[in-house]
Amino acid sequence: MGRTLAQTYRRFGEVDAAGTLYERVAVALGDSGEALRAIEAAPARKRNPALILAALHDLALAGRAPALAAAYAAADGDAASGAAIDTLLRETDAIVDIVGRRRTRPDETGRCAVLYPAIAEAAHRAGANAVGLIDVGCSAGLNLNVDRVAITYGVGRPLGDPSSPVRMSCSNVGDRPVPARALPEVVAWIGIDSDPVDVTDADDVRWLRACVWPGLPERTSMLDAEIALAATDPPLLLRGDAVDLMADAFARVPAGALPVVTTTWTLSGYSLENRLRFLHRLDEAAAERPVAWVSAEGVGVAPAIPTLGDRHASGHSILGLAVLDGPRLRAEAIGRCWSRGRLLAWLADS
Repeated sequence: MGRTLAQTYRRFGEVDAAGTLYERVAVALGDSGEALRAIEAAPARKRNPALILAALHDLALAGRAPALAAAYAAADGDAASGAAIDTLLRETDAIVDIVGRRRTRPDETGRCAVLYPAIAEAAHRAGANAVGLIDVGCSAGLNLNVDRVAITYGVGRPLGDPSSPVRMSCSNVGDRPVPARALPEVVAWIGIDSDPVDVTDADDVRWLRACVWPGLPERTSMLDAEIALAATDPPLLLRGDAVDLMADAFARVPAGALPVVTTTWTLSGYSLENRLRFLHRLDEAAAERPVAWVSAEGVGVAPAIPTLGDRHASGHSILGLAVLDGPRLRAEAIGRCWSRGRLLAWLADS
Protein backbone atom coordinates (compact mmCIF):
# COMPACT_ATOMS: atom_id res chain seq x y z
CA MET A 1 0.00 0.00 0.00
CA GLY A 2 1.37 3.40 -0.95
CA ARG A 3 1.67 6.36 1.37
CA THR A 4 -1.13 8.87 1.63
CA LEU A 5 -0.42 12.40 0.45
CA ALA A 6 -0.28 13.57 4.07
CA GLN A 7 2.28 10.87 4.92
CA THR A 8 4.34 11.77 1.84
CA TYR A 9 4.60 15.41 2.95
CA ARG A 10 5.39 14.53 6.55
CA ARG A 11 8.08 12.08 5.49
CA PHE A 12 9.60 14.62 3.10
CA GLY A 13 9.78 17.15 5.91
CA GLU A 14 11.07 14.82 8.62
CA VAL A 15 13.52 12.84 6.46
CA ASP A 16 14.45 14.55 3.18
CA ALA A 17 14.29 18.13 4.48
CA ALA A 18 15.31 17.52 8.08
CA GLY A 19 17.06 20.53 9.58
CA THR A 20 15.96 22.95 6.85
CA LEU A 21 13.12 25.46 6.54
CA TYR A 22 11.28 22.97 4.39
CA GLU A 23 11.06 20.53 7.30
CA ARG A 24 8.53 22.72 9.09
CA VAL A 25 6.73 23.79 5.94
CA ALA A 26 6.29 20.28 4.50
CA VAL A 27 5.05 18.85 7.79
CA ALA A 28 2.59 21.76 8.14
CA LEU A 29 1.25 21.10 4.63
CA GLY A 30 0.86 17.43 5.46
CA ASP A 31 -1.07 18.27 8.62
CA SER A 32 -3.46 20.69 6.88
CA GLY A 33 -6.53 19.17 5.29
CA GLU A 34 -7.20 22.39 3.37
CA ALA A 35 -3.65 22.46 1.99
CA LEU A 36 -3.82 18.82 0.94
CA ARG A 37 -7.12 19.41 -0.88
CA ALA A 38 -5.52 22.32 -2.73
CA ILE A 39 -2.53 20.15 -3.69
CA GLU A 40 -4.95 17.51 -5.00
CA ALA A 41 -6.10 20.04 -7.60
CA ALA A 42 -2.83 19.27 -9.40
CA PRO A 43 -2.41 16.10 -11.49
CA ALA A 44 -1.36 13.15 -9.32
CA ARG A 45 2.16 13.00 -10.75
CA LYS A 46 2.63 16.71 -9.99
CA ARG A 47 1.78 16.61 -6.28
CA ASN A 48 5.21 15.71 -4.95
CA PRO A 49 6.54 17.96 -2.17
CA ALA A 50 9.67 19.18 -3.96
CA LEU A 51 7.65 20.44 -6.93
CA ILE A 52 4.85 22.06 -4.91
CA LEU A 53 7.36 23.76 -2.59
CA ALA A 54 9.34 25.03 -5.59
CA ALA A 55 6.13 26.48 -7.06
CA LEU A 56 5.42 28.28 -3.77
CA HIS A 57 9.01 29.56 -3.75
CA ASP A 58 8.57 30.76 -7.34
CA LEU A 59 5.57 32.86 -6.30
CA ALA A 60 7.58 34.28 -3.40
CA LEU A 61 10.45 35.23 -5.70
CA ALA A 62 7.98 36.78 -8.15
CA GLY A 63 6.60 39.09 -5.44
CA ARG A 64 3.23 37.34 -5.37
CA ALA A 65 3.67 35.87 -1.87
CA PRO A 66 5.35 38.62 0.19
CA ALA A 67 4.62 37.05 3.58
CA LEU A 68 6.23 33.78 2.46
CA ALA A 69 9.22 35.63 1.00
CA ALA A 70 9.69 37.53 4.27
CA ALA A 71 9.47 34.33 6.34
CA TYR A 72 12.04 32.61 4.15
CA ALA A 73 14.35 35.62 4.35
CA ALA A 74 14.05 35.61 8.15
CA ALA A 75 14.51 31.81 8.31
CA ASP A 76 11.32 31.67 10.41
CA GLY A 77 9.91 28.17 10.07
CA ASP A 78 6.65 28.87 11.90
CA ALA A 79 5.89 31.98 9.85
CA ALA A 80 6.89 30.17 6.65
CA SER A 81 4.53 27.29 7.43
CA GLY A 82 1.55 29.59 7.89
CA ALA A 83 2.43 31.71 4.88
CA ALA A 84 2.89 28.63 2.69
CA ILE A 85 -0.58 27.33 3.56
CA ASP A 86 -2.13 30.78 3.02
CA THR A 87 -0.38 31.14 -0.34
CA LEU A 88 -1.39 27.66 -1.45
CA LEU A 89 -5.04 28.33 -0.64
CA ARG A 90 -5.05 31.80 -2.20
CA GLU A 91 -3.03 30.91 -5.30
CA THR A 92 -4.15 27.34 -5.95
CA ASP A 93 -4.76 27.95 -9.65
CA ALA A 94 -1.35 29.58 -10.08
CA ILE A 95 0.36 26.69 -8.27
CA VAL A 96 -1.43 24.13 -10.44
CA ASP A 97 -0.41 26.06 -13.55
CA ILE A 98 3.25 26.24 -12.49
CA VAL A 99 3.60 22.56 -11.63
CA GLY A 100 1.82 21.66 -14.84
CA ARG A 101 4.49 23.45 -16.88
CA ARG A 102 7.58 22.82 -14.78
CA ARG A 103 9.70 20.08 -13.28
CA THR A 104 12.18 20.41 -10.45
CA ARG A 105 15.79 21.21 -11.29
CA PRO A 106 17.67 20.10 -8.17
CA ASP A 107 21.40 20.45 -7.62
CA GLU A 108 22.09 22.53 -10.71
CA THR A 109 25.46 23.70 -9.43
CA GLY A 110 28.78 22.00 -8.84
CA ARG A 111 28.77 19.32 -11.51
CA CYS A 112 31.65 20.89 -13.44
CA ALA A 113 33.99 19.73 -10.68
CA VAL A 114 33.60 16.07 -11.64
CA LEU A 115 33.32 16.75 -15.36
CA TYR A 116 36.46 18.82 -15.83
CA PRO A 117 39.13 16.18 -15.08
CA ALA A 118 37.09 13.44 -16.77
CA ILE A 119 36.70 15.41 -20.02
CA ALA A 120 40.41 16.27 -19.94
CA GLU A 121 41.18 12.57 -19.45
CA ALA A 122 38.93 11.66 -22.39
CA ALA A 123 40.73 14.09 -24.67
CA HIS A 124 44.11 12.80 -23.50
CA ARG A 125 43.21 9.18 -24.19
CA ALA A 126 41.81 10.01 -27.61
CA GLY A 127 44.77 12.24 -28.50
CA ALA A 128 42.40 15.16 -29.16
CA ASN A 129 43.49 18.78 -29.34
CA ALA A 130 39.90 20.08 -29.34
CA VAL A 131 36.58 18.84 -28.00
CA GLY A 132 32.91 19.51 -28.62
CA LEU A 133 30.69 19.12 -25.57
CA ILE A 134 27.26 17.48 -25.78
CA ASP A 135 25.41 17.51 -22.45
CA VAL A 136 22.42 15.15 -22.31
CA GLY A 137 19.68 16.22 -19.92
CA CYS A 138 21.29 19.64 -19.86
CA SER A 139 18.50 21.68 -18.18
CA ALA A 140 19.97 25.20 -18.46
CA GLY A 141 23.26 24.00 -19.93
CA LEU A 142 25.31 25.02 -16.89
CA ASN A 143 27.55 21.94 -17.27
CA LEU A 144 28.63 23.49 -20.56
CA ASN A 145 30.38 26.23 -18.57
CA VAL A 146 33.01 23.63 -17.63
CA ASP A 147 35.82 25.29 -19.59
CA ARG A 148 34.98 28.73 -18.17
CA VAL A 149 34.99 28.09 -14.41
CA ALA A 150 37.76 27.85 -11.81
CA ILE A 151 37.79 24.65 -9.75
CA THR A 152 39.99 23.89 -6.74
CA TYR A 153 40.48 20.31 -5.57
CA GLY A 154 41.60 20.14 -1.97
CA VAL A 155 44.53 22.52 -1.53
CA GLY A 156 45.76 22.25 -5.12
CA ARG A 157 45.89 25.04 -7.65
CA PRO A 158 42.68 25.77 -9.52
CA LEU A 159 41.95 24.14 -12.84
CA GLY A 160 40.08 25.97 -15.55
CA ASP A 161 39.94 29.74 -15.94
CA PRO A 162 41.61 31.38 -12.92
CA SER A 163 39.92 34.70 -13.72
CA SER A 164 36.42 33.19 -13.84
CA PRO A 165 33.67 34.78 -11.72
CA VAL A 166 32.48 31.23 -10.98
CA ARG A 167 34.72 29.50 -8.46
CA MET A 168 34.04 25.97 -7.28
CA SER A 169 35.72 23.70 -4.79
CA CYS A 170 35.68 19.93 -4.57
CA SER A 171 37.11 17.77 -1.82
CA ASN A 172 39.64 15.22 -3.06
CA VAL A 173 39.01 11.91 -1.29
CA GLY A 174 41.45 9.01 -1.28
CA ASP A 175 45.11 8.53 -2.16
CA ARG A 176 45.22 9.78 -5.74
CA PRO A 177 45.15 13.49 -6.53
CA VAL A 178 42.88 14.75 -9.26
CA PRO A 179 45.05 15.15 -12.40
CA ALA A 180 46.10 18.70 -13.15
CA ARG A 181 45.65 18.17 -16.89
CA ALA A 182 43.96 21.13 -18.59
CA LEU A 183 41.04 20.88 -20.98
CA PRO A 184 41.95 21.29 -24.64
CA GLU A 185 40.17 23.93 -26.69
CA VAL A 186 36.37 23.61 -26.59
CA VAL A 187 34.84 24.37 -30.00
CA ALA A 188 31.16 23.43 -29.48
CA TRP A 189 28.72 23.67 -26.58
CA ILE A 190 25.50 21.71 -27.20
CA GLY A 191 22.81 20.72 -24.72
CA ILE A 192 19.90 18.33 -25.21
CA ASP A 193 16.83 18.31 -22.98
CA SER A 194 13.13 17.57 -23.32
CA ASP A 195 12.46 20.94 -21.68
CA PRO A 196 15.61 23.09 -21.71
CA VAL A 197 15.86 26.22 -19.57
CA ASP A 198 16.78 29.51 -21.24
CA VAL A 199 19.24 31.47 -19.08
CA THR A 200 18.25 34.67 -20.89
CA ASP A 201 14.56 34.29 -19.93
CA ALA A 202 13.61 35.90 -16.60
CA ASP A 203 10.84 33.41 -15.82
CA ASP A 204 13.09 30.42 -16.51
CA VAL A 205 15.87 31.88 -14.36
CA ARG A 206 13.46 32.54 -11.51
CA TRP A 207 12.33 28.91 -11.70
CA LEU A 208 15.91 27.69 -11.40
CA ARG A 209 16.31 29.86 -8.30
CA ALA A 210 12.98 28.61 -6.93
CA CYS A 211 14.27 25.05 -7.06
CA VAL A 212 17.06 25.97 -4.62
CA TRP A 213 15.69 25.52 -1.12
CA PRO A 214 15.41 28.74 0.89
CA GLY A 215 18.03 29.24 3.56
CA LEU A 216 20.92 28.16 1.30
CA PRO A 217 22.47 31.51 0.31
CA GLU A 218 25.78 30.02 -0.86
CA ARG A 219 23.97 27.68 -3.25
CA THR A 220 21.83 30.54 -4.55
CA SER A 221 24.88 32.76 -5.07
CA MET A 222 26.68 30.01 -6.98
CA LEU A 223 23.64 29.37 -9.16
CA ASP A 224 23.30 33.09 -9.93
CA ALA A 225 26.98 33.28 -10.89
CA GLU A 226 26.70 30.24 -13.17
CA ILE A 227 23.57 31.61 -14.84
CA ALA A 228 25.22 34.98 -15.42
CA LEU A 229 28.28 33.28 -16.94
CA ALA A 230 26.16 31.11 -19.23
CA ALA A 231 24.12 34.13 -20.32
CA THR A 232 27.23 35.90 -21.63
CA ASP A 233 27.52 33.26 -24.36
CA PRO A 234 24.51 30.92 -24.23
CA PRO A 235 25.01 27.35 -25.44
CA LEU A 236 23.03 25.77 -28.24
CA LEU A 237 20.11 23.91 -26.63
CA LEU A 238 18.22 21.24 -28.57
CA ARG A 239 14.69 20.47 -27.36
CA GLY A 240 13.32 16.95 -27.60
CA ASP A 241 14.15 13.31 -26.95
CA ALA A 242 17.85 13.08 -26.21
CA VAL A 243 18.40 9.75 -27.88
CA ASP A 244 16.66 10.90 -31.05
CA LEU A 245 18.62 14.17 -31.16
CA MET A 246 22.11 12.78 -30.56
CA ALA A 247 22.89 12.34 -34.26
CA ASP A 248 22.00 16.01 -34.84
CA ALA A 249 24.22 17.03 -31.93
CA PHE A 250 27.19 15.00 -33.22
CA ALA A 251 26.81 16.63 -36.63
CA ARG A 252 27.23 20.05 -35.01
CA VAL A 253 30.68 19.22 -33.59
CA PRO A 254 33.31 20.37 -36.10
CA ALA A 255 35.43 17.79 -37.84
CA GLY A 256 38.73 17.29 -36.08
CA ALA A 257 37.23 17.82 -32.62
CA LEU A 258 36.40 14.94 -30.27
CA PRO A 259 32.68 14.86 -29.39
CA VAL A 260 32.40 14.32 -25.62
CA VAL A 261 28.92 13.36 -24.43
CA THR A 262 28.25 14.03 -20.75
CA THR A 263 25.48 12.66 -18.54
CA THR A 264 25.24 13.69 -14.89
CA TRP A 265 22.54 11.88 -12.94
CA THR A 266 20.46 11.79 -16.09
CA LEU A 267 20.18 8.14 -17.11
CA SER A 268 18.40 7.07 -13.92
CA GLY A 269 15.31 8.70 -15.41
CA TYR A 270 15.58 6.49 -18.51
CA SER A 271 14.18 3.00 -18.92
CA LEU A 272 16.75 0.25 -19.45
CA GLU A 273 15.65 0.11 -23.09
CA ASN A 274 16.39 3.81 -23.57
CA ARG A 275 19.74 3.55 -21.81
CA LEU A 276 20.70 0.84 -24.28
CA ARG A 277 19.37 2.98 -27.17
CA PHE A 278 21.60 5.79 -25.87
CA LEU A 279 24.64 3.49 -25.95
CA HIS A 280 23.66 2.38 -29.45
CA ARG A 281 23.66 6.02 -30.62
CA LEU A 282 27.21 6.35 -29.32
CA ASP A 283 28.18 3.22 -31.25
CA GLU A 284 26.62 4.61 -34.43
CA ALA A 285 28.51 7.90 -34.08
CA ALA A 286 31.77 6.07 -33.39
CA ALA A 287 31.53 4.38 -36.80
CA GLU A 288 32.32 7.79 -38.30
CA ARG A 289 34.77 9.30 -35.79
CA PRO A 290 36.10 8.70 -32.26
CA VAL A 291 33.59 9.60 -29.54
CA ALA A 292 33.88 9.85 -25.77
CA TRP A 293 31.25 9.58 -23.05
CA VAL A 294 31.72 10.91 -19.52
CA SER A 295 29.11 9.82 -16.99
CA ALA A 296 28.41 10.58 -13.36
CA GLU A 297 25.58 8.20 -12.49
CA GLY A 298 24.46 5.96 -9.66
CA VAL A 299 26.10 2.56 -9.33
CA GLY A 300 24.95 0.30 -12.16
CA VAL A 301 22.95 3.00 -13.96
CA ALA A 302 25.33 3.72 -16.87
CA PRO A 303 25.46 0.76 -19.28
CA ALA A 304 28.93 -0.64 -19.99
CA ILE A 305 30.55 1.30 -17.12
CA PRO A 306 32.04 -1.05 -14.48
CA THR A 307 30.56 -0.88 -10.99
CA LEU A 308 33.78 -1.80 -9.15
CA GLY A 309 31.77 -4.33 -7.19
CA ASP A 310 29.89 -1.51 -5.43
CA ARG A 311 26.29 -2.02 -4.36
CA HIS A 312 23.40 -0.30 -6.05
CA ALA A 313 21.95 2.64 -4.07
CA SER A 314 25.18 2.74 -2.08
CA GLY A 315 25.12 6.50 -1.51
CA HIS A 316 27.79 7.39 -4.06
CA SER A 317 28.03 7.58 -7.82
CA ILE A 318 30.48 6.21 -10.37
CA LEU A 319 32.43 8.57 -12.62
CA GLY A 320 32.72 6.69 -15.89
CA LEU A 321 34.67 7.21 -19.08
CA ALA A 322 34.03 5.39 -22.33
CA VAL A 323 36.06 6.02 -25.48
CA LEU A 324 34.55 4.56 -28.65
CA ASP A 325 36.51 4.32 -31.87
CA GLY A 326 34.92 2.24 -34.61
CA PRO A 327 34.10 -1.18 -33.15
CA ARG A 328 36.31 -0.63 -30.09
CA LEU A 329 34.77 0.37 -26.77
CA ARG A 330 37.05 1.13 -23.83
CA ALA A 331 34.95 1.75 -20.72
CA GLU A 332 36.35 2.38 -17.27
CA ALA A 333 35.24 3.62 -13.88
CA ILE A 334 37.68 6.47 -13.27
CA GLY A 335 36.30 7.71 -9.97
CA ARG A 336 33.67 7.73 -7.27
CA CYS A 337 31.84 10.88 -6.23
CA TRP A 338 29.47 11.98 -3.50
CA SER A 339 27.09 14.91 -2.89
CA ARG A 340 26.50 15.47 -6.60
CA GLY A 341 30.14 16.21 -7.29
CA ARG A 342 31.28 17.96 -4.14
CA LEU A 343 33.55 15.06 -3.16
CA LEU A 344 35.61 13.11 -5.67
CA ALA A 345 37.84 10.06 -5.37
CA TRP A 346 39.97 9.74 -8.49
CA LEU A 347 40.80 6.13 -9.40
CA ALA A 348 42.31 6.14 -12.89
CA ASP A 349 45.95 5.79 -13.84
CA SER A 350 46.68 8.99 -15.76
